Amino acid sequence: MTTKPLWLRGALLAGLLSLGALTAQAQAPGSGGPTPTDPPPTDVPLDGGASLLLASGVAYGLKRLRQRRAR
Repeated sequence: MTTKPLWLRGALLAGLLSLGALTAQAQAPGSGGPTPTDPPPTDVPLDGGASLLLASGVAYGLKRLRQRRAR
């Protein structure tokens, strides 16, 4: 038994994957899936994360300034 060349194995694998992709199709419109609706607006609390990020940046900056003055 001889081994097949690498390009032949790659071509066979690509062909099998292509056949799998052809069968994996999305549903047609009106085929029984859930109907899309407009979601209600989502409230996102930006203040909590932004203030923590700002405070950590200020603390890091003060630490670097103190280290620079100590030299």
